[in-house]
Amino acid sequence: MDFLLVFKFLINTLRDRNIDFALIGGFAMQSAGVTRTTLDIDLIILSENAPIIKEIMLSHGYDLIHESEDILNFAGKKFELGRVDFLLAHRKYTLAMLKRAEEKAIFEGKLKIKVLKPEDIIGLKIQSSSNDPQRLQQDMADITALIKNNYSRLDTSLLKEYFSLFNRENELEIILKEIKDAK
Repeated sequence: MDFLLVFKFLINTLRDRNIDFALIGGFAMQSAGVTRTTLDIDLIILSENAPIIKEIMLSHGYDLIHESEDILNFAGKKFELGRVDFLLAHRKYTLAMLKRAEEKAIFEGKLKIKVLKPEDIIGLKIQSSSNDPQRLQQDMADITALIKNNYSRLDTSLLKEYFSLFNRENELEIILKEIKDAK
């Protein structure tokens, strides 16, 4: 996948169409100081823009491989187009995440894009690992790294809220205790 090519296409096209969007997933983690290999680009958009996104992606060499009320997954017909996933914001939490996203530089300053705050990246990882137990180990490693790398800047009350939504408060307490004990 040619990430730079696809990012340029997405950023320019979505901005031209006045679609609010922000980066989530592996690239968002990198902007929060945690490097992890990723094979796709993940964005969050307002769910009301799903029909426009489908039209854009289908007309630019992508196949729709999955669609639900929460997500659109696309795979490029050509290797360099890769895979692009869109989380559809329509609930209280995802709408707030998109609203809080802040513009950051990516690709060594070549591009600027809104990126979710670390707390919100963590919130999505808590949800994904709660919904898919096979993701638990990797997501918890990501969550721990995000908390450690951003500890002094985190809104811990928001983190507690995210963990409590899935009855996982004890996991946050363990991570925070490990960080405090390491100091």
